[in-house]
Amino acid sequence: MLLLDVGNSRCKWACTEHNVWTHGGVVGNTEWLVLQRNFDLLPRPSRIIISNVGGEEMAQRLRNICSKWPVQAEFVLAQSEQCGVKNSYETPSRLGSDRWAALIAAWHRLGHACLVINCGTATTVDALSDAGEFMGGLIIPGITLMQQSLKLNTAQLQEEEGRLQSFPRNTADAIYSGVIQATLGAIEHQGVLLKNFGTNKMVSCILSGGAADKIVAHLGMRAERVDNLVLEGLKLIGEASA
Repeated sequence: MLLLDVGNSRCKWACTEHNVWTHGGVVGNTEWLVLQRNFDLLPRPSRIIISNVGGEEMAQRLRNICSKWPVQAEFVLAQSEQCGVKNSYETPSRLGSDRWAALIAAWHRLGHACLVINCGTATTVDALSDAGEFMGGLIIPGITLMQQSLKLNTAQLQEEEGRLQSFPRNTADAIYSGVIQATLGAIEHQGVLLKNFGTNKMVSCILSGGAADKIVAHLGMRAERVDNLVLEGLKLIGEASA
């Protein structure tokens, strides 16, 4: 199977054969020629499973690139229940396919209550119960997006990257520490809410996404980084629908 996780800024892809990950890569969403060259080197996939949150124009580009194979691309939509996970979103299909695939992968990894966090252009913080129910989640601006927003809308802010400090003494550190602590606060507050909901275990986190490294080391809760969580979920969805 060829699996694609298309976000707002990047496309991650991987191939699996007989439960083995054989190829993979990451390209920017505008690097279509690079993606096409990578795909030219691949054997024909048996199936093409795609999570796309980049919109219909992105979906059409993906169809065009994948049309080289006589295999129809399958675009994942969140279901009311799939692969052991129940979806409590008010309109289940409106949940992002990347969030849904990540929830499925996290449930199959842990099998108990946890927070599933993706640190990309936006940061999503989704809660799974001990029964495998997606209870709901947060969407907040990602770390880079928060920094860019401040720099674009506030005069005389410094451009350099700051450091995380408890009590920042310069503007760069103040911005960086502010966005990191805002993200940590949102995650840890959701952890408290999930714990109070009645889980019998310490709430843990699974984090993925390009900015996960900036968060995982500072969380005041058990946390694990998984680089390809959405792709893992797509693999499980593809196997379940085979």
